Amino acid sequence: MVRLPLTFDEVERGQRLGALLRRARGQRSMLDIALNARVSPETLRKIETGRVATPAFPTIAAIADVLGLSLDVVWTEINQPERGIEPTIADHKTRERLAS
Repeated sequence: MVRLPLTFDEVERGQRLGALLRRARGQRSMLDIALNARVSPETLRKIETGRVATPAFPTIAAIADVLGLSLDVVWTEINQPERGIEPTIADHKTRERLAS
C-alpha cells in the first residue's frame, strides 16, 4: 500500500497532539501511561514527538482515557493553531519538503 505524504496541516496537528499529550502526562512516567493505555512506549514516544502525526483513533482514545482527557478537548486543542508562536527553521524546512 502506498501512503501519501502528509500535508503541512497534518504535520502541525500531529505536533499539537504530541504537545497536548506531553502536557497532560506531566511528570507521570511515559512507560506507565503507555502500559495503562495498552500501547507500546515507543508508540507513545513517537506520538508525543510528532513522529507519528496521524495515529489511529483507538490509540488516541486509549491514551486520552488514561490521561483523563476528553476526546472533545483533544479534538479542539489539535485543530486550533497556536497563536503567537513563530515558526522555527525546522518548520520552514518541513513546509518546503512537503511542498515539493
